[in-house]
Amino acid sequence: MNGFIRVIGGKWRGRKLPVLDNEGLRPTTDRVKETLFNWLMPVIHDANCLDCFAGSGSLGFEALSRGAKHATLLEKNRTAAQQLNKNKQLLQIQNGHILQTDTINWLASSADQKFDVVFVDPPFHHGLASKTIQRLETYDWLSNGAYIYVETEQNGLLSRDVPLNWTLHREKTTGQVHSYLFIRENA
Repeated sequence: MNGFIRVIGGKWRGRKLPVLDNEGLRPTTDRVKETLFNWLMPVIHDANCLDCFAGSGSLGFEALSRGAKHATLLEKNRTAAQQLNKNKQLLQIQNGHILQTDTINWLASSADQKFDVVFVDPPFHHGLASKTIQRLETYDWLSNGAYIYVETEQNGLLSRDVPLNWTLHREKTTGQVHSYLFIRENA
């Protein structure tokens, strides 16, 4: 164990969860997380959530703490996925599902469920945000009115990467991180 994330709101507020120090793993800071969940406050309760690059689980666990109905956390790294499962057990989560899988491949099939809130916070400098966005829309993973949070490096997301039926609701730059919150309308 090399560090901790902190749940900042909801039923597990203040709980610290151990995280591994893996290359490319950068848990969302408390400041960014606070802003994001203020933006999501009207829609997070009873939402079906997808955390596409779960890493430390910071966003998925925060959503569950704040009343999300269910969260699916996807993580490619086996060791990180194992730690997510340990933290799931620690919090005694019944309404969360952790899959050790490649997000891009997992999203490349017709959706068997729809998500109301999606977190897209991939490792930087690999073009994964735009690929994920395309798959979410192409394979119909999103409910109408879904909120999609995307976190990228500066200039990591171009307007051509965003589907025409997604409206930019909020955005913020903190240091080298650019955060976007989109709302999807029916195509």
